[in-house]
Amino acid sequence: MFTGLVEATGQLIRRDLVGVDARLEIRYAPDSPFVIGESIAIDGVCLTVQTITEQGFACDASSETLARTTLGELTLPATLNIERAMPLGGRMGGHIVSGHVDATGVLLERQAVGEMSKLVFGFPANLARFIAEKGSICINGVSLTINGVGADRFDVMIIPHTAQVTSLGALQPGGRVNLEVDVLARYVLRAAEVDSVGAAEKS
Repeated sequence: MFTGLVEATGQLIRRDLVGVDARLEIRYAPDSPFVIGESIAIDGVCLTVQTITEQGFACDASSETLARTTLGELTLPATLNIERAMPLGGRMGGHIVSGHVDATGVLLERQAVGEMSKLVFGFPANLARFIAEKGSICINGVSLTINGVGADRFDVMIIPHTAQVTSLGALQPGGRVNLEVDVLARYVLRAAEVDSVGAAEKS
């Protein structure tokens, strides 16, 4: 499990195809040594540390991951947001993030609002029921609060610190991002759907 609080950025320096899958090599110097097999969030995508390299580490990405996220289309070298899994008893500073990307979105607008930045993202229609004003969303691994929602877009505000320590600071309109909706919203909606079906069957 992750929290959406990015620890640092790394660089995707190599992507080798292995059949329909890929091996991703990432340049990153961790504060503490990696353990082979540990989970790590790369731009919001939960992957497994396969090998330790001279410059960082390597992960394997399946064809499904490459198709559903931005990891298969990034131009090298690409800046990546990195978060290691939250340890048991760790501080929950963002929101519950699984690292299972729901879809990709696109940055439509970027506006300066004082020292802050307002980012407006477009999203696919199937995510609309999970995106709510003042709810949480994970964008490229960053936990953010949704300020406003439209039929096919939502906006967030990022503070200078977030712009400095994550890749969102350099993201420009047209740039694609990985989106993960709040898991609590998913379960609440599912519970409501099940209750609705149960009520209909009894009537």
